[in-house]
Amino acid sequence: MEARRRQRVLDAMNHVQPDRVPIDFGSHRSSGINPETYRKLRQYLGLPDRPVKVYDMVQQLAIIDEDLWERFGSDTIELGYGFGLNQEDWKPWTLTDGTPCLIPAYIDVRRDGDDWVLYGGSPVVRPVGVQKPGMHFFDQTYWPYLEGIPDDLCNLSGAISDMMWAVPTPPNRSVVDDTAFIEGAKKLRESTDRAIIGLFGGSMFEIPQFLCRNDNFLVLMAAQPKRVFRLLEALVQVHLKNLEMFLGAVGAYIDIILFGDDLGMQTGPQISPDMYREFFKPYHAALWKRAKELADVKVMLHSCGGLRPLLDDLIDAGLDAANPIQTSCKGMEPGGLKCDFGDRLCFWGGGCDTQTILPKAAPGEVRRHVLERLEIFAPGGGFVFQQVHNILAGVPPENIVAMFDAVKEFNG
Repeated sequence: MEARRRQRVLDAMNHVQPDRVPIDFGSHRSSGINPETYRKLRQYLGLPDRPVKVYDMVQQLAIIDEDLWERFGSDTIELGYGFGLNQEDWKPWTLTDGTPCLIPAYIDVRRDGDDWVLYGGSPVVRPVGVQKPGMHFFDQTYWPYLEGIPDDLCNLSGAISDMMWAVPTPPNRSVVDDTAFIEGAKKLRESTDRAIIGLFGGSMFEIPQFLCRNDNFLVLMAAQPKRVFRLLEALVQVHLKNLEMFLGAVGAYIDIILFGDDLGMQTGPQISPDMYREFFKPYHAALWKRAKELADVKVMLHSCGGLRPLLDDLIDAGLDAANPIQTSCKGMEPGGLKCDFGDRLCFWGGGCDTQTILPKAAPGEVRRHVLERLEIFAPGGGFVFQQVHNILAGVPPENIVAMFDAVKEFNG
């Protein structure tokens, strides 16, 4: 199979002008679409009715069918699409608007009055998240280290499995053994010419927040730095062991490995550049270096918010691509980012603002906005088109079509 779409993505990541701007639609957990919005989009385009499958339970993201991928010209795919291919892998559930859907069969979600409660944890099964009426996602309700970082971190892996964000998307490695994992990855590689993204995670900043709760962990960094470093040292060892197993199994079948660490907020980084260098940069560098030693992969980091003050350090640590390029944040103006970092970093995102433009503008304004972003980001490669984070509930389908059609127009 001629890997035309895969090469297009790799050219962009290598800062070579590709034949056209590559497109990512739903190939990882922050380029996707709400399932209610997905159903309405298919109806708007006159595509056949199909059962909506929710593969990410926490964020409520839909699996995208091949006909829609072809309609929008997507060049990427997530490794998880090679799994959950059988009818018995899914079970019925109901979306917030009452629409029937399918969710992974292993998901443990139960009614509690008007709420949906998500259960996780191993070996102790406990409630970890809640979806209240009107919500389109789950909120975390259990933090394993809420009372503080314990002296004994021998069970850190178990504590991580108790977090809401540990509820897996396919493939669920607790039910997919090594042989099936490798075989599924191999079959996906042989069946597509799209660039394949392997979701790894490997968070150094977010997992401690999920363990301790965000506010507590930020306080601990200032008040008990030695205890925090002890947690980070234990955490990076867990990640390195998992990285060896992950890339040892599927490294030959993926092109990009995706790490995640939300370091930013609307007004800039959550922590100072000095604090990033002290607490997290050495661990990011160790993980990203090891990933490239284990497999021929590009390293991408998903990190929301205003990252500009951290970008030099992230690049120095070995980062190839940043996502989702939240251009509405302080310091994240597209022109400045492209000018200052465009020859060293691939911008995977930033193609359409999802805070104000995509949900609220008219289709013509969406088109103009996207074309302006393409004129800035596309020259010289170093850009993969993606809207800024997931397409949420309530986004008009005509705006989604206008966004992707603008990319087609730009690409000729």
